[in-house]
Amino acid sequence: MRIGSRRGIVALALVTLIGLGASGCQTGPGRGGAAGVEAVELPPLSEVTPLDDPTSYEGPTTAVVGGPSIPVLADAPEPRLPVTVVSHDRSGDTEVTVEDSSRIVPLSLSGSVGELVYAFGMADDIVGRDVSTVFPGSDDVPVVTKDGHSIDAEGVLALNPSLIITDGSIGPTDVVLQLRDAGIPVVTVDRAVDAETSFITAQQVADALGVGEAAPPLIDTLRRAISEKEAEVQQMLPPDPADLPRVAFLYVRGTAGIFYLFGEGSGIDSLIRSLGAVDVAAEIGWEGERPMTEEALIAMDPDIIIVMSKGLESAGGVDGLIRAQPSIGLTSAGEHRRIIDIDDSVLLAGGTRIPDVIDGLARAIYAPDSLQDPAEAGS
Repeated sequence: MRIGSRRGIVALALVTLIGLGASGCQTGPGRGGAAGVEAVELPPLSEVTPLDDPTSYEGPTTAVVGGPSIPVLADAPEPRLPVTVVSHDRSGDTEVTVEDSSRIVPLSLSGSVGELVYAFGMADDIVGRDVSTVFPGSDDVPVVTKDGHSIDAEGVLALNPSLIITDGSIGPTDVVLQLRDAGIPVVTVDRAVDAETSFITAQQVADALGVGEAAPPLIDTLRRAISEKEAEVQQMLPPDPADLPRVAFLYVRGTAGIFYLFGEGSGIDSLIRSLGAVDVAAEIGWEGERPMTEEALIAMDPDIIIVMSKGLESAGGVDGLIRAQPSIGLTSAGEHRRIIDIDDSVLLAGGTRIPDVIDGLARAIYAPDSLQDPAEAGS
């Protein structure tokens, strides 16, 4: 209802904690976000009615992310192998020669690497995957990560892979090196967290697969889809710039005081810009991902706080979140219970899901009533 790039060590540590991102209709999972949930049809953004003043809305919202809206390449390119590429290991760059890409194990916490392999039309060559990599037919592909963020080395070796592509977000690092020592080409690509890094990662993944020439057209399609989605969002903004919502993203885990505020260089900053909202972390020059202080959050006074769905669940929902961090209750977002949660696996996935995440958050911020169940809307 209505009432009137500083990633480095901190980012790598936070990645471990997180393991405990086009026009027309969007097809997305149900509110639970889990694989196999019945899909929902989302109307185009142009057909939903935005709030006149999104800062005055009351109540929590779960963002529904549709897509993927970027189609898989119609004709999978034929890999040109062998190819020698640069692996961006944490210990330094090293050259790796790939001679066979017929048995691929993509590894990333967000599933973005596997998603890119899929986008290049090579899903049939994926023989093992991380728990976040989901695509049509992936149920039959073995999961080789424990607890979502650590590699099962024995499980990987049992699959006899010819290529492992990782973005370094799943470890331990020594296990990855052991796999390389066992004779498996391991290529580390940059981690995709926003549009620009996704373009870089897409090219690196394509190069490792031996299909480097396929990357530029996919990147152009993604770049165009993001621009088109941003243009759609602009039409949803309130007429008065003073009513633009002030937004913060908090990484939350449990009730033990794990609260990180994401700022410049985290990927969230570019996402908030795409949404046309005011980034309260940027206003105070907050860089990277750092533990939140109560004083800082109260001073920023966001109208909306975005969290990951599993993080909100681990904190006991909105009520539990406010009990665990009373400073949230002293912000406009807390007073209005304006907490938006979004599926953990897509928010920072980067890659081809960026337009879908922009779309999902735009609905939750500017047209939350459009996401209500019919029964709720009529009550």
